Amino acid sequence: MKTCFNFKYYVLAPLVVVLVLFMWFAPTSFFGIDNLTVVQQRTIAIFCYAALMWMFELIPAWATSVTSIVALLLAVSDQGFTNEAQGNLVEYRLLMAAFADPVIMLFLGGFVLAITASKVGLDVFLARVMLRPFGTKPKYVLLGFLTVIGTLSMFMSNTATAAMMLAFLAPVIRTLPENGGGRTSLAMAIPIAANIGGMGTPIGTPPNSIAIGQLGQLGIEIGFDKWMIRMVPVVIVMLLFSWQLLMHLFPFKAKSIEINIEGECKKDIKYWTVTITFLLTILLWMTGELTHINANVVALVPFGVFALTGIFKRADFAKIDWHVLWMVAGGFALGTALNKTGLAAALVESFPFAQWSAIAVLIIAGMLGYLLSNFIANSSAANLLVPILAVVGTAMADNLAVYGGITTLLVCVAASTSFAMLFPISTPPNAIASSTGLIKTHDMTLVGIIVGAIGLIISYTVLLLFPF
Repeated sequence: MKTCFNFKYYVLAPLVVVLVLFMWFAPTSFFGIDNLTVVQQRTIAIFCYAALMWMFELIPAWATSVTSIVALLLAVSDQGFTNEAQGNLVEYRLLMAAFADPVIMLFLGGFVLAITASKVGLDVFLARVMLRPFGTKPKYVLLGFLTVIGTLSMFMSNTATAAMMLAFLAPVIRTLPENGGGRTSLAMAIPIAANIGGMGTPIGTPPNSIAIGQLGQLGIEIGFDKWMIRMVPVVIVMLLFSWQLLMHLFPFKAKSIEINIEGECKKDIKYWTVTITFLLTILLWMTGELTHINANVVALVPFGVFALTGIFKRADFAKIDWHVLWMVAGGFALGTALNKTGLAAALVESFPFAQWSAIAVLIIAGMLGYLLSNFIANSSAANLLVPILAVVGTAMADNLAVYGGITTLLVCVAASTSFAMLFPISTPPNAIASSTGLIKTHDMTLVGIIVGAIGLIISYTVLLLFPF
């Protein structure tokens, strides 16, 4: 009888158990942190558990977040199996609040907008309207798809956008010559634009919200408009660069391409309600400095409108990516535990962060985010790195001040994760594009290396020259 050796569960899982138990029960002197408390040591152990589970993906990322929060509630909260003699306890309400953090509400509002736009056909209408000016010339059609996918990914899930646009592209791709590079160019446009487009807004991709949420815990608020002013130009430049790169590496042989996007778009009262609400929400997000209405509050406006008008129904709750929300919540809870147990302050005092070179830390942080995100989910990489870098950034605030402070550090990390697209496993849009069978892995890796390198340089340049 043939047996299958499962490396994950027979090697990695026991390794995680052993390492976490060691962190939990090791003498406090092992950590080299002065006056380390039992509660702080337990926080380190739980952080170790979360980091390893996110990296090895032994269970879904959202499950790691949920179990981490439960462990924190039991081990370090004021309602768990512990007492004040063991260290500073975290108020249990603060840990539970991670599930309803204002940034979680921001993401929830983004999901509701995307779901309702899809229900009334607004996404199909936008794709048609936005592609029309690009005509039938192959190189302009490619630019059109990069533009449409990148734009939609700013407000919709990049996975959903990639899947939808692949459905539009499939019949187009079949009409192209098999011996040309056009098929590869169009297929590669899906992950490139979806990944890059998500950088443009706070709701475009989970790492953005993770960075913003962590900054919020430190009392630093970043409005929708402030984010877009800096990141949308990066998106535009990178989409134009990617367009030229794809045309150079995978040139078209076809002389023209006919685009026929199918899909019903009935312009009734529901359609116009969604359209007007969608535009009003974006307008309020982009004018936060003038209206003084927080972006997280604005995000719930469409939810309220669509619930009242019956456009968003009970069945639509099943379409929300709850797993993304709970996964992001885990990072927020870990950040809360690091601060409220006093572990963050203890780390600051124990390590000479203030003596480190600010530029070196910024570059290393970005490279870590980029490299990790090529092998694990970008949201998992951000959840892992952002709380740690928040501690580092706080400790070396004076050195970082000239470059925009801790805000630049965390936003650079969030941006770096969006450029991770070396392999089919790197992001869901990469996997979707790879499923077409039109992209060879080495081609994806080549494009990923070039786009990643240029993207990191441009995003860092913008953030350093125009800090928040």
